Amino acid sequence: MTDAIVIQAPKVRASQLMLLFHGVGAQPRDLQPLGQRVALEFPDAYVVSIPGAHRSDLGSGFQWFSVRGITEANRPARVAEAMPAFRDAVRRWQKETGVQPQDTTLIGFSQGAIMALESTKDEPGLAGRVVGIAGRFATLPDAAPAATTLHLVHGEADPVMDYRLSVQTAERLRGLGGNITVDVLPSVGHEINAQVAETLLRRLGR
Repeated sequence: MTDAIVIQAPKVRASQLMLLFHGVGAQPRDLQPLGQRVALEFPDAYVVSIPGAHRSDLGSGFQWFSVRGITEANRPARVAEAMPAFRDAVRRWQKETGVQPQDTTLIGFSQGAIMALESTKDEPGLAGRVVGIAGRFATLPDAAPAATTLHLVHGEADPVMDYRLSVQTAERLRGLGGNITVDVLPSVGHEINAQVAETLLRRLGR
């Protein structure tokens, strides 16, 4: 749990656990503003910003997997290799806080969103809710996670990950009977701004 930032630790036993996962080359502190907004709205939640498992090979920050030479063909294998460490991080904080998987929310941005979304395929029921901001699945899922609600938030002007990836994901999972929402925000890029935060809070049921 080294380098993780505990944004909120309720004085009484937490009823929810909300874990935030940053993008490649970033750090846990980069998601502190979003985490503080979440904490304000959910005072009974344990809120933690988690670092990627490895130092970034882009010069600073952390990463779950390298994006050097990343392609559609090799992305799934890189995600799969990183997934055990991601899953272990979630489980460690569930054990630390005593919060059950069904009361756990994973909030990922960019690469963090990829890991959070893919974790619903790797281990169904790892978390009750997953929010993917400006993210995607490494490959479109073949089945909908029965125990997890998914919320996708994507800027229509995102130059890094095309918003249509989120739309395609929502269409696929809805067709498979999944519980999923998608919000495409006009004029929003690859970022977390006030509009993204407000959309996230609305979807989390403020």
